[in-house]
Amino acid sequence: MIYVKDHKQRDMFNPFAHLGAKRLALLESSWAHLFREEILHNLPAEKLFQFYDEFKGRKTKELYAMLGLVLIQQMEDCSDSDAIDNFALNLKWQYALNITDESDAASYVSPRTLWNLRDIVAQHGLHDALFENVTNALKKLFTLDPSKQRLDSVHLFSNMAHLGRIRLFVRTIRVFLTNLKRHHAKEYDALGEITLRYDKKSDGAFSVKPTESAKKLVELGDDCFYLVERFNDKKTVCTMGSYKHLVRLFTDQCVVEKDDDKASRVVIKASKDVSSASLQNPSDPDAGYCGHKGKGYQMQVMETYSEDRNQQPNLITHIRVEAANESDANALLPAIEDAGKRGLAPTELLADTLYGSDENVETAKTLGTTVIAPVMGAKESATGLADFTFNDKDQIIGCPEQQAPIKSKIGKQGGMTVHFDKAICDNCSRQSECAVKRDKKSSSLSYDAKSLRLSRRRQKEKDEAFTEKYRYRSGIEGTMSDLDRVTGLKHLRVRGMPQVSLAATLKATGLNIRRSMAFKNRVKRDKKRNEGSNPSLYRLFGVVREQILRCCGYFSKLSCRLFENHRFGDFRPQTV
Repeated sequence: MIYVKDHKQRDMFNPFAHLGAKRLALLESSWAHLFREEILHNLPAEKLFQFYDEFKGRKTKELYAMLGLVLIQQMEDCSDSDAIDNFALNLKWQYALNITDESDAASYVSPRTLWNLRDIVAQHGLHDALFENVTNALKKLFTLDPSKQRLDSVHLFSNMAHLGRIRLFVRTIRVFLTNLKRHHAKEYDALGEITLRYDKKSDGAFSVKPTESAKKLVELGDDCFYLVERFNDKKTVCTMGSYKHLVRLFTDQCVVEKDDDKASRVVIKASKDVSSASLQNPSDPDAGYCGHKGKGYQMQVMETYSEDRNQQPNLITHIRVEAANESDANALLPAIEDAGKRGLAPTELLADTLYGSDENVETAKTLGTTVIAPVMGAKESATGLADFTFNDKDQIIGCPEQQAPIKSKIGKQGGMTVHFDKAICDNCSRQSECAVKRDKKSSSLSYDAKSLRLSRRRQKEKDEAFTEKYRYRSGIEGTMSDLDRVTGLKHLRVRGMPQVSLAATLKATGLNIRRSMAFKNRVKRDKKRNEGSNPSLYRLFGVVREQILRCCGYFSKLSCRLFENHRFGDFRPQTV
């Protein structure tokens, strides 16, 4: 039976008034007050109704409070046991979740209930709706201006072991054999010796010297191939998840070759030939590999920023969790489109080099967003393509020394080749730094629309205006630091894409709540300071203070002078 409360309805008497003025003031200045007043009633509890019967069964826990519990658990980086304790005993959590009844039915939740609800939220992607609802509520509260934003990614480690290649083979084969024994005992017993080889008691056999690792990998590859082929035609085994992981591991790590006698031989791939999307651990098959940061996941984060910190809070507007092997270059356009659906698309977006490909920049323009990012690749010579003179059709009409080309030719692919007088180029003072290529017979320059756009972008990077705008991109590194220090984002307690996505998304949502409350407190404090003071009185106090300091300085110097005179015997006190 579905049970929800109307959290928009105000209480006639404050149920927390018994705390006293000071403790109540502490609550009202914390994130719990913002959560209670602006967030709780905006949580998407109605999306949970489909998983419960409206009239039959035992009454559910209050669904708004339960969704709030799942969110606050990630925001506070709590384990399940700590979350349950805080729900029952922590006054701040109860204030935030509007729990006014002290009975066990309202103030206690069992571990099983928390697990089940979190699994529903993760498996059905409700954490995305939760993030969007909270962000929209904060956007409305602060009249958020999303025109200026910045984008970057952060690496996440799930709760999985980081295995080498030998241990990866051993773990995957062992998990398959364990599940086979559990569900198909006869098939397991028929395997014979191989089951003993991968028993946990035989772990020492796989601890080999580095010089023997290649030989051991071949043995493991042969065993993996044997198991894959043996159960390839048994449908009941093929549907097992552990068997699919075994097949994926063999495909990622091995190649089958034919000998001269047409016999099959397993060859282990070189490490450089193994895909970054390969299986990293059978306990977390969704994880990927990044050569720069390691195994795990990554999260794309886009947030607003403003040059005046008192104008609005910096809020995260887009979150996307993906495997670590995904490229940042593919994340920019989905981020703009996702934010645009909720009315949060930026007009200026700061990003690093990987996001700023020519294709991304040009496509973003059609979406109304100007991407400000450095150009990837080697820098141009001192005199680049953009230093030449062009007409309205982007055709060169003069070099940096104002020499007109003698011939121009348009290529089949839309590019253009321009020829200059070689005699003039040979005597030019810029020939060592010019983009024009000189050979024995001619001096020419080939370019297309893309190379011209990139050259013009490189030229703009040298301007102070670009440096002044782009310096705000580094602020997102502070956001990544906050996500790690405050919410524990980089080392999660869960594994698997659904649970990792839930944890990462809700931690970012929690950071938005914390930042919003910090901003409100700062504005309130500044307003109180300004309202509680008389500007004219302040100016008068400043003048008086300055005069007092001057007098103190004068008397201080005078006393030092008298002391020095007395010290050297020159002080003659006057008699009255």
